[in-house]
Amino acid sequence: MEEDRQNVLGFANVQGKKVEADFEGGTVTSDGGALFLRVVEGGIGVIRRLVNAVRDRRHASYIDHTLKDLISQRVYQIACGYEDANDANTLRVDPGFKTACERLPLSGPDLASQPTLTRLENSVSRTDLLRMAYALADVFVASYETPPKSLILDMDDTNDPTHGAQQLALFSAFYNEYGYQPLHIYEGQSGKLITTILRPGCRPAGAQVEMILKRVVAYLRQAWPEVELFLRADSHFSVPEVHDFCDRHEVHFVLGQAVNSRLKERVAPWLAQAQALYRAQGEKVRLFTAFSYQASSWSQPRRVVAKVEVSALGDNVRFVTTSLGSSQPSFIYDRIYSARGRMEGFIKNHKTFLHSDRTSCHSFEANQFRLFLHSAAYMLLHALAEKALQATQWEHAYFDTLQKRLLKVGARVEEIRTKVKFHFPSSFPLKQVYGYMLARLNAAWT
Repeated sequence: MEEDRQNVLGFANVQGKKVEADFEGGTVTSDGGALFLRVVEGGIGVIRRLVNAVRDRRHASYIDHTLKDLISQRVYQIACGYEDANDANTLRVDPGFKTACERLPLSGPDLASQPTLTRLENSVSRTDLLRMAYALADVFVASYETPPKSLILDMDDTNDPTHGAQQLALFSAFYNEYGYQPLHIYEGQSGKLITTILRPGCRPAGAQVEMILKRVVAYLRQAWPEVELFLRADSHFSVPEVHDFCDRHEVHFVLGQAVNSRLKERVAPWLAQAQALYRAQGEKVRLFTAFSYQASSWSQPRRVVAKVEVSALGDNVRFVTTSLGSSQPSFIYDRIYSARGRMEGFIKNHKTFLHSDRTSCHSFEANQFRLFLHSAAYMLLHALAEKALQATQWEHAYFDTLQKRLLKVGARVEEIRTKVKFHFPSSFPLKQVYGYMLARLNAAWT
């Protein structure tokens, strides 16, 4: 009785009456929008593909939850904002997640607890992980109804801080902390995820980047032999191995280029001209130029585009190296290279709003497995926005907005003899959006 009283929350009176709250609402879910994730999964099959990629090594006599149950539960919870496996201890009875995982919400067995999910994370092998990487790529390929004419490969790494004894976590002087630096590759025009690769906490060497590109490019060309590929990345990817790989495999590229004294000398006249124009006009001046340049480690000269900018903030000189020989320098920098800024939003969705930096397992393989689960959640939410929210204000919304406004919606769940009913609030302001979403999803995959 004392424990029950501790779960009662007392609020200020309303017109002389006590206001209390408890946690005895019963068959209510706080994540009714998970039903839409189930529909999306039925269309893109990312969870199904991941399940097929993992070998179940458990003894059949001791299995209460199939691999499909476990991976579905974990991915749906991540997509709804529950990145911690510990949340499963309470969410395992949630009727919304049970229904999304193909179980009856009330009479069906509960989902898995945290220890079961953690054992799964630590059971995968490197072979499983390789197959999972190809499974994610399969989802990317299947997302195109017709072969694309061109693809932009946006590639970048990001800091993933660690706070324990994680394998291969290294100290980064740049970030001043221990961590990983996972590599993300997206299609730059659509924001579709191609793959994510967990890496030790250091910048990748040129040979490592080449090895990754070799597999990605070969896979995409196997699916679409005629596709035109275009690589776009930051300056630390502008290395001889990447340049030469792109030459051999007919991959166009625009890569940021680190500043050095020789490059500064080449643009000194342009900088002087921009400074003079700024002094005369009092307004920001931007000039562009292009020239041939070969670093000592490069196999041949490359075209370098320079942006020279002078404003009240001072001088700003930037360089990019490109395989494009005919395009105007301003077009290459402003319309092509600068557009890679969208990738920051893709990584923000993946890392910040789906919390994919929750790589707190000791084993490196287990943390890579976690990263793939978060990537599957990214694919679900991206497909939800692409298929269900087109032409709405939510089409390009960040994932946290989709979670707060469309997924985390309370509903009373009723299970009767012939049906399962979710009763959403009568005052729910987005009820018409829900109808629009379901109609578009059914039209996309029926």
